[in-house]
Amino acid sequence: MKLLYVTDIHGIEWKHNKIFEIASSSKMDVVINGGDMLPFKGNLLHQDKFITGFLDKYFSRFESKGIYFLGLLGNDDLGIFDDLFQKTCDKYSYVVNIAQTRFQIESSKYEFIGMNWVTDLPFGLKDRVRKDTKDFKHPKQIGKQYLSTLNGFKKLEDWLSYTETLPTIEDELRNLVRPFNMSNTIYIIHNPPANLDLDITHDGQKVGSKAEYEFLKENQPKLSIHGHIHESPGISGRWYSHLGKTICIQPGQSQQHENLLHYVLVDLETMNIERKVIERNT
Repeated sequence: MKLLYVTDIHGIEWKHNKIFEIASSSKMDVVINGGDMLPFKGNLLHQDKFITGFLDKYFSRFESKGIYFLGLLGNDDLGIFDDLFQKTCDKYSYVVNIAQTRFQIESSKYEFIGMNWVTDLPFGLKDRVRKDTKDFKHPKQIGKQYLSTLNGFKKLEDWLSYTETLPTIEDELRNLVRPFNMSNTIYIIHNPPANLDLDITHDGQKVGSKAEYEFLKENQPKLSIHGHIHESPGISGRWYSHLGKTICIQPGQSQQHENLLHYVLVDLETMNIERKVIERNT
């Protein structure tokens, strides 16, 4: 089985379209989008228009080619549109919202499990944010913190206290659906794990999840694929790492150069893995 993995393309239509073209021409079995697939520029409250407009038609192209599309929304994709995203995915038999669920393609031995909670960073939107572990130390916050609602954004007056009422990433992983065969399982987790140099920000901070690292180390799935920290591969020079028998992948994505697209091709039988970087119009 051959899969194409991409993440953090934030509603840039040419990147979405290019991924479909590559998947179709290369006869991929599965395309996985690891989160933050909706536009981040402009009014975030209009992300629903991208789902009902662009994504709906986009998903129909995968359906017509018989290519599976597994995706989840990321921390910059508003939580108020989760139901709309689910409803749109449900229109197609080859499209799956993989967030907090398990999927296995018929006649395939491979299982896919997704999770889109992230550890806290200083930015304002907190829809999908959790403490990593009970003793997690929050970074210094920038500006106000808020959640999306159907009536606009709701300011959180005491974000740090509010997080104490939520499950941690460690809790979420513990409660996540379990696979039948861990050695044939691919985890799609938007946040990268700690300790593998897949989580380094532009200023050198390491912000990966310790809970994820321990979970992967203990359970040893076949593959885990991540994103979230766009710049990390360019800073650390690493886009994959081994954690025991598990291969962890973080292809990154260009923030400064929107004419560049980063993605990864994986052959699950041979475990040949390639990272690709292409320019627009190539």
